[in-house]
Amino acid sequence: MGLVGVQENGNRELGLSGVSLGSKNKYRRMDSELTEEDDAAQSHHHQLSNSTRKYVFACAVFASLNSVLLGYDVGVMSGAIIFIQEDLKITKVQEEVLVGSLSIVSLLGSLAGGRTSDVIGRKWTMGLAAVVFQAGAAVMTLAPSFQILMVGRLLAGVGIGFGVMIAPVYIAEISPTVARGSLTSFPEIFINLGILLGYVSNYAFSSFPVHINWRIMLAVGILPSVFIAFALFVIPESPRWLVMQNRVEEARSVLLKTNENQIEVEERLAEIQEAAGKYEEKAVWRELLKPSPSLRRMLVTGFGIQCFQQITGIDATVYYSPEIFKGAGIEGNSNLLAATVAVGVSKTVFILVAIVLVDKLGRKPLLYISTIGMTVCLFSLAFTFTFLGTGNVGIALAVLSVCGNVAFFSVGIGPVCWVLTSEIFPLRLRAQAAALGAVGNRVCSGLVAMSFLSVADAITVGGTFFIFSVISALSVAFVYMFVPETKGKSLEQIELLFKNEHEWQKAEVELGDVEHLVQKE
Repeated sequence: MGLVGVQENGNRELGLSGVSLGSKNKYRRMDSELTEEDDAAQSHHHQLSNSTRKYVFACAVFASLNSVLLGYDVGVMSGAIIFIQEDLKITKVQEEVLVGSLSIVSLLGSLAGGRTSDVIGRKWTMGLAAVVFQAGAAVMTLAPSFQILMVGRLLAGVGIGFGVMIAPVYIAEISPTVARGSLTSFPEIFINLGILLGYVSNYAFSSFPVHINWRIMLAVGILPSVFIAFALFVIPESPRWLVMQNRVEEARSVLLKTNENQIEVEERLAEIQEAAGKYEEKAVWRELLKPSPSLRRMLVTGFGIQCFQQITGIDATVYYSPEIFKGAGIEGNSNLLAATVAVGVSKTVFILVAIVLVDKLGRKPLLYISTIGMTVCLFSLAFTFTFLGTGNVGIALAVLSVCGNVAFFSVGIGPVCWVLTSEIFPLRLRAQAAALGAVGNRVCSGLVAMSFLSVADAITVGGTFFIFSVISALSVAFVYMFVPETKGKSLEQIELLFKNEHEWQKAEVELGDVEHLVQKE
C-alpha cells in the first residue's frame, strides 16, 4: 500500500495523500489502527507555540534577505538600463548582454553553492553570497564604462547564484513539516519585494541627472547586505547539515527551538541521521550523474519545474516591461516607470496569496492555477500586440495582461518551484541537487533575457509572446505528468514517495475521494 503506515515524526499516520487521518475526518482508512483518542493527542503535537512560530518565522525572514538582492537587481535594471543607454551609449546587443549575463553567470554561484554549503554550512554560504554581491554592486555603481559595468555585473551574478539556491534549502531543513511550504516560499516573497523596490527606486531617482541617477539606483542595492550581516548572528545552522557533520547535540538544540515536543524532536533527529547515512557509499556527484530510478524522477521534477518557471518568459516581462509598455503606446520615461510599479505591486501582492494557500490548498493545485492563468495572459498579450495596435484599448489590455501574467506567476510556479526543489531530494544530495535546479533556472532566465529584444525584432513582440504562451501550455502538461503533491509530508517521507512513480497519482485520487466524502457529509 505504498506509504500506508509511514508515520510523520512517529505521531501522525498518513494516508497516501499525506492527509492526516485525524479526529475531524470520520472517513478513516480500513488499515488504520489509530483510535480517536490517539488522533486527539496527535493534533497537539502539530500545534506550535507562539514563541516557536515567531522563532521559525524570524529564521525564514533572515534567510530570505539575499533574495531581496536578486529581486532589486531585476527590478532596478529594467529602468536603469534606459539611462545607462543614454549615458554610456551602449548598443541594443550590449543591453541584452548586460541584462541577461547576470542570470547566466549566477549558474557558477549556484553550482559552487551546493558544494560550498556542504563544506562551510548553509548559514555562512548565505553570508558569502551577500559579500560577493555587495562587491559587484559597488563596482557597477562606480563603473566609468560598459566593460567595468560588466565586471561588476559578473560579480553580482555569482553572489546571486549562491543566494538563490541556498535560502530555500536552509528554510526547508529548519522548518516544521506543517509550515514548510509557506516558509520555503519566503525567498520568492522577498524577490518580489526586491523587484517592487527596484521599480520604485527607478521612479524615485529618474528625475536626477542621467549620469548620476542610474548609479544611485544601483547603489541602493547594497543596503540589504547590512541586514544580512546582522542576520548571520541571529539564525542557527541547519540541523540537517549539523547531523551530516556529526554535530548531533547542536542539531538537537536547533530542533528543540523549532519544536517543543522532546519525543518528536528525538524521532525527527533519528530520521535525519538515518537519511544522512543512506548514501555514504557513493560520491554525491557520481550518484547525480548515474541516478537510481527514484532519483531520476526527482531530477526530472526538480530540474523541469525550474526550467519551466523561466522559459515561460517571466524575466522578459519583468526586465523589459518599460520596452513592452512603450511598444503598447505608453509615452514618456516617467509614465513607463510608473506603469512598471503596477507590475511590481501585482507581483508582490499575489505572492502573499500563495504563502497563505501553499500549505492549505497544496503545491499542485497552485501550479495548475498559475500555469493555466499565465497561458491565458500571455496569449492575450500576444493578441494585443498583433491585432489591437497602440490605442487606448491596446494599452489597457497590455498593462492588464502583463500584470495578470506576473500575478499568476507569483501565486503558483514562482514560489512553488523553489518549495519543490528544496524538499524532494534526499538529505545527502539536497544541496547539490537543488543547485542543479537553480542552474537550470538561471540558464533559462539568461537565455530569455539575452534574446528577447532580438527575437522580438525578428518575429515581433506579439509573435514572441505567442511562443511563450505555447510553452506555458506545455508547463500545464508537465505539472500533470511529473509533479507529485508533497503537502503535509516530512522531507524523509517525500523521498519514499518517489520510489514508486505511480504513488503520487494514487495519492491524489485518494485525497480527492476523502475531500469529496467530507464535503458530502
